[in-house]
Amino acid sequence: MFNHPDFDAHEGVHLFSDTKSGLKAVIAVHNTARGPAAGGTRLWSYADPSDAVTDALRLSRAMSYKNAMAGLDLGGGKAVILRPETDFDRKALFEAYGRAVEAVGGRYITAEDVGVSPDDMRIIKTQTDFVAGLDEGPAASGDPSPVTAEGVFRSIKVAVRHAMGLESLKGLRVAVQGLGHVGYGLCEHLHAAGVHLIVTDINGAVLERARQELGAVIVEPDAIHAVVADVFAPCALGGAISETTLPDIRASIIAGAANNQLASPEMGEACRARGILYAPDYVVNAGGIINVAAEVSGTYDPKWVSEKLEGLELTLKNIFVMASESRLPTNVVADKLARERLGLSVV
Repeated sequence: MFNHPDFDAHEGVHLFSDTKSGLKAVIAVHNTARGPAAGGTRLWSYADPSDAVTDALRLSRAMSYKNAMAGLDLGGGKAVILRPETDFDRKALFEAYGRAVEAVGGRYITAEDVGVSPDDMRIIKTQTDFVAGLDEGPAASGDPSPVTAEGVFRSIKVAVRHAMGLESLKGLRVAVQGLGHVGYGLCEHLHAAGVHLIVTDINGAVLERARQELGAVIVEPDAIHAVVADVFAPCALGGAISETTLPDIRASIIAGAANNQLASPEMGEACRARGILYAPDYVVNAGGIINVAAEVSGTYDPKWVSEKLEGLELTLKNIFVMASESRLPTNVVADKLARERLGLSVV
């Protein structure tokens, strides 16, 4: 583990299993310098169990960076549950997972991520108090996806202003990869702003809904990155920007909700060299954890959430300016700022 290429002085990597429920989970705590580690739990099918460890390591580090850049008193952590290969009892699985979260002793607070819902959070809550993203209780904030979508929408406006000198998105073409809760919510914001949408997803029903409700043009999943657009918004899983896809990208801006969009850090420089403005994903998609932080505080304040989103816009603007002045990739600038805020060595 200590020699794993994605191990970055993580404070703890916890493996949990429960034979009765079928639970196999990884909880990674990257850094708690700013407070307890907070980050979502992902339920996913992995071709190789070792991929789940890699995912948890990368995602937890990104959460440390995200929370630091958002100015939150939270550290970075993330969890993944390996989806059982056969039919399983969801209630039993998430009860066992709740006990796993409890066993970490409050150093990790969980919430929703891919494949996990507020209903699952309620099940986890029966086993531990270290859970957020609830839709009931005195400080409940519910599904954080709508706030994540709003943060991505705001970030796209910042990127368009910086790269294109435009104050309005009206008439622009945005290609959105993935229409989950966040991706579809982003499309709703973009449609209201007069954007022409090009979308893809593996869910045919949600694609038809986007066509009917938002006038979206539908393309195949393996073609979305290469369409003619002003903005490419990856909102599915990570690694959308790779040596394979980047040569085909025709957008001048990349800004989306997906975590770990760059297949490798070097892709940031590759984007810069091609004249593509990359908006660092953990800055762009921090709306959800901001919403969770408001809940964790014990008193959910929508005004505080809105002010934090405004702060994200300013942070992103500053990253773009610093990158331009230093001629460095935006991901390098953002990583440096995040690690400085965490008191970590700059790599």
